[in-house]
Amino acid sequence: MKTFLAEEQKRHDPKFFLSSGGRRANPEQPERVERLLEGARAAGLSVERPADHGLGPISAIHTPEYLDFLKRIYQRWQHIEGASEEVIPNIHPIARGGSYPASAVGQAGYHMADTSCPISAETFDSACWSAWSATSAADAVAAGDPWAYALCRPPGHHAFSDVAGGFCFFNNSAIAAQRLKRSAERVAIIDVDLHHGNGTQGIFYARNDVLTVSIHADPVRFYPFFWGHADERGEGPGLGYNFNLPLARKSDDSTFLEALSAGLRRVEAFSPDAIVIALGLDAYEQDPFGGLSVSTPGFARIGEAIARLGRPAVIVQEGGYLCDALGENLTSFLTGYGGKAG
Repeated sequence: MKTFLAEEQKRHDPKFFLSSGGRRANPEQPERVERLLEGARAAGLSVERPADHGLGPISAIHTPEYLDFLKRIYQRWQHIEGASEEVIPNIHPIARGGSYPASAVGQAGYHMADTSCPISAETFDSACWSAWSATSAADAVAAGDPWAYALCRPPGHHAFSDVAGGFCFFNNSAIAAQRLKRSAERVAIIDVDLHHGNGTQGIFYARNDVLTVSIHADPVRFYPFFWGHADERGEGPGLGYNFNLPLARKSDDSTFLEALSAGLRRVEAFSPDAIVIALGLDAYEQDPFGGLSVSTPGFARIGEAIARLGRPAVIVQEGGYLCDALGENLTSFLTGYGGKAG
């Protein structure tokens, strides 16, 4: 099977991260690519460079206003006297119904949900290549591959159609799902990241052609806080097409797999023509974020369970941060899904 990755994805190298009011090194580091690539190769996957697909697949999900902002904001930021080296918001609207500001500072607050996704000179290009990795993986599956892995970095599932957040700029899982829609009538997104895929949910919340399922740490006291609760079921035509399965902190393999089983029953009821797996490895018991307690063998069992759906699949990398077992956890999932370790 194939892994899609472009070297340009490593150029985004964020420095700033504000957590509980304290400044820390940003955990979404380029080194993640090397660790994950080792894990993909250990599972027997070959590596291919994605095509440059242009902005079309990205603009199928993200607004032109947002794309223009991301493309130009770093250069505009340089003209602000005393501004930070990276674009970091310091003000946010309390609602989306207000006016759209002309200033770079105001637009940063409008289009950036938090301080975890600083924008540098390389960010837009890296995010494009990450999205194109997801696009190329979707195209490979549409062309007949049973599954493909997109090593997307920066990740994507916290990005809404016009908002960056949680290390994410373009929603790679949503982009892959929309790309699959060219040949698949119905697509399901199965998100197994530690954190709820709030951006993915928001993008598809009123649609009935894409089912969104997310298993994650309970957001009542965990990022993203405001989304990911069990009573969020969709709206309008999408009512009943969003399924959240929040878990208590430190939930282990058996608890995670029990929730996954319920999620997969919902996917089977939807009967999708293809699936997207938003693969977070940060549910690992020793991940720096420490929210859940999935073991390395547990990721293989997660992969096996999803593979039993028997649907064409795009596996899109989301979270999973620097720890000794990061690559091994990816190998475990991919081997469980159908790769060949060794």
